[in-house]
Amino acid sequence: MPLKFAFPPSADAATRVLVLGSLPGDASIRQGEYYAHRGNAFWHLIGDVLEEELRSQPYALRLKRLRARGVGLWDVIESAEREGSLDSRIRGAELRDLGLFAARLPALRAVAFNGKTAALHGRRQLSARPDLTLIDLPSTSGAYASLSREAKRQHWMTLRDHLA
Repeated sequence: MPLKFAFPPSADAATRVLVLGSLPGDASIRQGEYYAHRGNAFWHLIGDVLEEELRSQPYALRLKRLRARGVGLWDVIESAEREGSLDSRIRGAELRDLGLFAARLPALRAVAFNGKTAALHGRRQLSARPDLTLIDLPSTSGAYASLSREAKRQHWMTLRDHLA
């Protein structure tokens, strides 16, 4: 099984909400961009949260706009073996030290987990931080089709409360 690696964080000292995914999928790894697969609704949903159209913007500008609005991106898994892009296929995950990373973000108020795998690994590390609100969100992946995009949007809109 191929070993896959996550990206560096996109966050800074002004990050108020950190969105954590699990591990980038194959399309993202190929393009070197978070949430690059066309079927992934992340850029649409976070754009709705911020009331900005982000999907059509160049990737570097999308990241810049997120940071300007206090949103950071990272993943809970540093590396893992995985055939394809599904979280259910992850084997031998090496986790990141989320507690240490969160401690370096002085403005951090909330951590949002993009999907169940991110929540499973992230909550284990951050649950002892009473100063952080931990938010489980439905996965933006197109493979998670149990909820419509509109239903996902309703959940994702809760991030607004932590960005004000």
